[in-house]
Amino acid sequence: MEINNLLGMDTYIVIGIVNERLRLECHSMAELASRYELSEAELSEKMAQQGYHYDPLNNQFK
Repeated sequence: MEINNLLGMDTYIVIGIVNERLRLECHSMAELASRYELSEAELSEKMAQQGYHYDPLNNQFK
């Protein structure tokens, strides 16, 4: 699966993929965005549409 298509996917699928990548590969949302060439703002906006917000302390969207 191409993570580049992430922003076009269903939010509930995205939350699982993003949190997995944050847990296993990336130490921050900035690193995730850089590694996968994503816009932090667009990712945050997509997650916020379903009530999820990035928690830097736990490095995950909740």
